[in-house]
Amino acid sequence: MTDQQVQLFLLFGVVFGLLVWGRIRHDLVAAMGLFAAVILGLVPDEEAFSGFANPAVAIVALVLVASRAIENSGALRLASRGIANSERKTGPHIALMASIGAGLSTVINNVAALAMLMPIDIQASRKAERSPGLTLMPLSFATILGGMVTLIGTPPNIIAAGIRAERLGESYSMFDFAPVGLCVAIAGVAFVSLFGSRLLARPSDVTGKAPREEEFMAELIVPESSKLVGKTAGEFKEEANDAGIALVGILKDNKRLVKRALVTTIAAGDMLIVEGGTDGIGKYIEALGLQREETAKGKAEEKAKSKVKEDAKNGDSGKKGSLAAFAEDNENVLMEAVVRAGARVERRNAKSFRLHARFGVTVLGISHDGRMLREKLNERILEAGDLVLLSGTKEALSHVADWLGVLPVNEVSVAPVKANWRIAAAIGFLAAAIAVTTIGWLSFEVAIAIAVAGYGAVRLVPAHEFYSQIDWSIVVLLACLLPLGEAFDRVGATEMLADALLGATIDMPIVVSLVILMVGTMALSDVLNNVATIVIAGPLAIATAQSLDVNPDTFLMGVTVAACCAFLTPIGHKNNMLVMGPGGYRFGDYWRLGLPLEILVMVVSVPALLYFWPL
Repeated sequence: MTDQQVQLFLLFGVVFGLLVWGRIRHDLVAAMGLFAAVILGLVPDEEAFSGFANPAVAIVALVLVASRAIENSGALRLASRGIANSERKTGPHIALMASIGAGLSTVINNVAALAMLMPIDIQASRKAERSPGLTLMPLSFATILGGMVTLIGTPPNIIAAGIRAERLGESYSMFDFAPVGLCVAIAGVAFVSLFGSRLLARPSDVTGKAPREEEFMAELIVPESSKLVGKTAGEFKEEANDAGIALVGILKDNKRLVKRALVTTIAAGDMLIVEGGTDGIGKYIEALGLQREETAKGKAEEKAKSKVKEDAKNGDSGKKGSLAAFAEDNENVLMEAVVRAGARVERRNAKSFRLHARFGVTVLGISHDGRMLREKLNERILEAGDLVLLSGTKEALSHVADWLGVLPVNEVSVAPVKANWRIAAAIGFLAAAIAVTTIGWLSFEVAIAIAVAGYGAVRLVPAHEFYSQIDWSIVVLLACLLPLGEAFDRVGATEMLADALLGATIDMPIVVSLVILMVGTMALSDVLNNVATIVIAGPLAIATAQSLDVNPDTFLMGVTVAACCAFLTPIGHKNNMLVMGPGGYRFGDYWRLGLPLEILVMVVSVPALLYFWPL
């Protein structure tokens, strides 16, 4: 190996290691890797930011805005009607939800599809008295499978199309992915519908009893008006039992009391540390007159009013979750929300956002993998998949949830149907973009850009919200990894890996090389971001096919399918992480359904590839 090849392999090893570690933002890791490559001379200085000019980057960003427009139109509300039927059995319910999720993921971002359907699924599970853990993972996997069907369904398809355009002179069209993608998606949805709940079921899920509600560790301040002042918590056992909560400690004079919690005389300003479900905590607060920083309420209202005026001055008065209603309505409600991967609040604590002072919203509780929290809630570092229990007015909570990047799971968060013309416009602009691309009038990046401009013109996505709808972490990650991928090819590393693969399979059928490449890609995608996986696997697939003198599309399509199939771990895909907290899953639960699903994908996709994209 040359010195540059050694340097690049070591650099990729460090980058991939940091991405798998997950403690540093993925986009920051990619940026650090790119700048290190520039310093080492592996990427020319003038090409450092060439990734931002790649059409794939623009398409990924524009598709996210288009997804938001379809959500805002109310079309998804129509799609969701009638599906939260508590009388439907588990298997048929999974089949229906998975089919809708896979279908939506073909035309909108699969994370957005899951975000819309997950609250509906949770509500249906609670009404049917079954564990959400039986249905959420199948739904997550279905939305991932649906993204394989079209060009815009998932970022790996977009990147693969760009790689093909650069290396073979022509990109993939919108529905080139459909023949193989549909076969895999149909087989995968059928599998999770038939076997998903059986493979995920635990003894507690099949007892016939109502599932235990997700429990939070919450901190509740005792105001002067509370019944508890001058008494002990033990005197109010009946209220605690009725609410279904447990007192696990008292914070008194900055000292945490656990063993003596029930017999300690409580004074105004003490803090009760309780564990229980959302409804139970709310009932306990009401029964004993507990509040959160009552004396700060007036100040919070004034600051909220100032925030409304500031938003209006900045042109944000029409923004979703405006605080106007907060200044008028002070009735607090509770919201459960899950922390998204890449959210503003991820790897930070609630204290740093000063939510109560700024918006009148309080973090009442946090649920993290069922572990007891020893630190104060506001100082707890939040991670993707954590569930948080928020208290505030409905409007304030809506604003804060959107601002923090958390997803409410105890309410359906899709826009209501306001006008049929909005639905027609949302679907029409996207359909027109696909049509003009299919007949060759315009490139897809130009067509989708025109469609997004149309969404802005009819205010399906207000112009000032365009940038907030784009997941900039994915954009930066992709723009930084593309020059690194080109450098990998430039120094001959791609060709070297292709030769190594050919050497290992020299006396074997060509299909064996395809299978090995797909299995390796799939394994990498399970622990690595799928964008990073396809950036490396795509060029390697083409180089391997060219060395074998066979159709490069067979291999490129194969690794694209494999890069999308991240089913073994919660870190392989944002959707898997999103359902981890609400579903009560552990890291090791994913392989129970994911491993047989990945085997099924290989069994279905390889023959489909050989039929639709013959060698």
